[in-house]
Formats: sequence, structure tokens, C-alpha cells
Amino acid sequence: MKTIAEINEKIKKGQAVVVTAEEIIDIAKEKGIAKAAREVDVVTTGTFGPMCSSGAYFNVGHTRPRIKIGGGKAYLNDVPVYTGFAAVDILLGCTALPDDDPRNRAHPGEFTYGGGHVIEELVGGKDVRLSVTAYGTDCYPKKKLETLINLKDMNEAVLFNPRNAYQNYNVAVNLSNKTIYTYMGVLKPDLGNANYCSAGQLSPLLNDPLYKTIGIGTRLFLGGGVGYVAWQGTQHNPGVPRGENGVPKRPAGTLAVIGDLKQMKSAWLRGISMQGYGASLIVGIGLPIPILSEEILKYTAVADADIVAPVVDYSETYPQRKPDVLGEVSYARLKSGTIEVKGRKVPTSSLSSYPKAVEIAGILKDWIKKGEFTLTEPAAPLPGVEAGISFKSLEEREIVALS
Repeated sequence: MKTIAEINEKIKKGQAVVVTAEEIIDIAKEKGIAKAAREVDVVTTGTFGPMCSSGAYFNVGHTRPRIKIGGGKAYLNDVPVYTGFAAVDILLGCTALPDDDPRNRAHPGEFTYGGGHVIEELVGGKDVRLSVTAYGTDCYPKKKLETLINLKDMNEAVLFNPRNAYQNYNVAVNLSNKTIYTYMGVLKPDLGNANYCSAGQLSPLLNDPLYKTIGIGTRLFLGGGVGYVAWQGTQHNPGVPRGENGVPKRPAGTLAVIGDLKQMKSAWLRGISMQGYGASLIVGIGLPIPILSEEILKYTAVADADIVAPVVDYSETYPQRKPDVLGEVSYARLKSGTIEVKGRKVPTSSLSSYPKAVEIAGILKDWIKKGEFTLTEPAAPLPGVEAGISFKSLEEREIVALS
């Protein structure tokens, strides 16, 4: 029906019809799929939740005399950074912790400050302390550096997240008789609560379940700025069971994303402390979906009632990599506040923010309507179920220790 080039022309002229993934549900019901597909040009999505596989790399510039950070030790606000690239290129992961953090020695650890918090502070315009110990060379003689550095002082600052925007995810519960502390939050004993982490009907990859429009090079909202899909994310696993609507019933696709950190905002990149587990980063992502056909419009009209997630025990099944699933539950039910597990009513809560996801989809909609954001033609598709390629995530592989 349409092409991305045609939609971009409408965007430039201020004529594009743009709606959010929440709004399209009622539009499709009212007008029908065919008419809605003719009238709507772009559907915007959003998600805002913890995404551990996130980080940033920096070129911090050269000192006088020069110092070779590469191969040495370096810290930002006492959080270690990876120095194995080059003289002044460093990498900070959002889960990195200061050397003196007690971790879980006093269980459950608080993990009050980590790499995600440093990223938030840098994006917020704060100075952070750069500490370096180097071994010195003839061309890089300086051996020590202590200085304050700001994002604007750096030559480059790039957010690069190897695995974001999970396409569906587990609902975590605890069947044991003790409280457990996980990346899915604190889980009370004996089915005391159930935690989930997805925007459901607003989530980017749930609105394009077979990756018809999303691929390498797709432009997106990332951390309050503009970013791109760089590759499929780690643990990208499209070959899971799916419903008749194409939506996966298990954790499936993921995205590796990249963008200029200097454009981003701390409101959409938030450091987080997860008790008993570690530090992480909450990331805001919004993807535009061009309505190229009725098929694509139908995918974007998916509602919470049409998306199910697996309920998994995190006291035994998840850590021991057992295949058991306690059942499946819709996001409509999850968002109602209670679900039923093993015949019992269990209160639910979300680690991701649906109101923030709505806000992201709205911001992206506004950018497009104002002509400030156009769509990109993917340079290559994401590996998908139709490619006939079997991708195994780490969840499906076993690493055998060498004796």
C-alpha cells in the first residue's frame, strides 16, 4: 500500500497521520483494519524499564603530557571502566560496581551506586571524577590522572546497548518459603507477589512481532534523543512459540541500539539499584512503525488481552534452568493487579512504567508530526522466524566447566 519514502514525504509536508500503539487499538476497532491502514501512516511505540545490557563508550581526550589509559586502570566516580580499546577510549557498563561495594556480603546488598548511575549523572550535566593509573610509555609518559570531567568535555560519548527492548518476558514468582532478590525485583515467599517487565501493547517489538519494518538502521527514540538499531540484540531468539497473531509467548527478539549520549536526557536514562542483585539502567525506547500494509496495521492493533507471558518460578526453575512454566497470563490480567497461579490469587506489579511508555510514544508522535523525525529504510532485516534460522539464546545453551 505505501512505502517508507512516501510516508517520509508526507512527514516533511506535515501531512502524515501519526498515532500511538495505544490509540491505534480503538481506531482499528472503529474503522476496521483496511480503512485504518489506508488512513494511518505511522504508529509509535514506547517502553521504559530496566535494561541491564546497556552501557556507554567515551573518548575522553588527551592530557598534556599524554597518558595511555588503555591497558591501565580507570574509574568514573570510583566505578571501574574497561580500558582495553586504545589510549583514551573507555567503556562503562551499567552494572559495573565500585571496587569497595560490599556486594552481597551483607545479604541483601543495597548496590547504591553503579555504572547506570554514572551514565545518568553524565547525561544530567554533572561532573564526574576520572581517575587513571597507567604504566607509561615513551609516547604516553604520564602515569597518573585525577580530574573532573563532564559530558561536554569528551570528544565522543556514545550509548551502546547490546540487548534492549526484549520482545515479551517472564512473569516472576517465588515458590520457596523465603524472600528472594532477583533482577525481576524482590519476590515474596509462597507466591506472595508476581513481577513483570513489559509495556505490553505499547512495547516496540510486540507491535511488529515478525520484524517486518524493524531492522538494522531503524531510527528510534533512545534515552530522550535519537538512536538507531545497530544489530539484533544478544540472546535474540525469534524461534519461540507464538500465537496466531504472531506474538511470541516467551522472551524472543531483542535489539542492540546505539546513539549520541550528548543528545539524551537523564529523565529517560535512570540509574537503578536492585536490592540483592546489582545496579542497572532504566532506558526509554520508542520505535516508529510505518504502516506499509494492512498486515502491519493489524500487528500494531494488538491489545494487552492478546499478549500472553509465561509465569516462571525464580526460586528454583529459573536459577537451575529447568523448563517448567507455571502457566501463561495476559498483560490485561497482569495490569488488573492480580493473577491466578496454582489456584491462588497473586498480586502483580510492573518493573517497567506504562505511563512513561505512553509518554515516550507521545513524544515520538509529536516529533514526527512536526517533521523533526523521519523514518529510515532498514539496511538489513533482523533475523526472524521466516528466515528459517534457529537462534539459541544463552537460556537454551549449557556452558560446561572445564575440569
